[in-house]
Amino acid sequence: MSSVDFLLLVEFVGLALVSLGAFFEIVAAIGILRLPNFYTRVHAVTIGAVGGTVLPLIGVAFLAVSRYSVDPSSVYLAILCITSTLLILVTAPTGSHALMRAAYIYEKRREKMESSRSR
Repeated sequence: MSSVDFLLLVEFVGLALVSLGAFFEIVAAIGILRLPNFYTRVHAVTIGAVGGTVLPLIGVAFLAVSRYSVDPSSVYLAILCITSTLLILVTAPTGSHALMRAAYIYEKRREKMESSRSR
């Protein structure tokens, strides 16, 4: 496999990841509109945040290094995309978990208060 074929393959993978990320964003938007309750909607948002931003960022990193002349700015862009990807992979699930846990605790406290009032 020549270097030109390899660079073409890397560029194709990058474009495929960007397209797959767009698909995840569309699915997440439909999920926000169609899902019935708060918890499933937060799940859809998390899928959009992880799949819809991580995959395109990895794709852009592939596209940045798939050029025939790799210069420092393209390497910097690839490193920046990978760093952003790692930060999103850590913060998005953690944030959605904290949000859903807070909603669950609030709901349980509200139910407890309502049941104590009805007695």
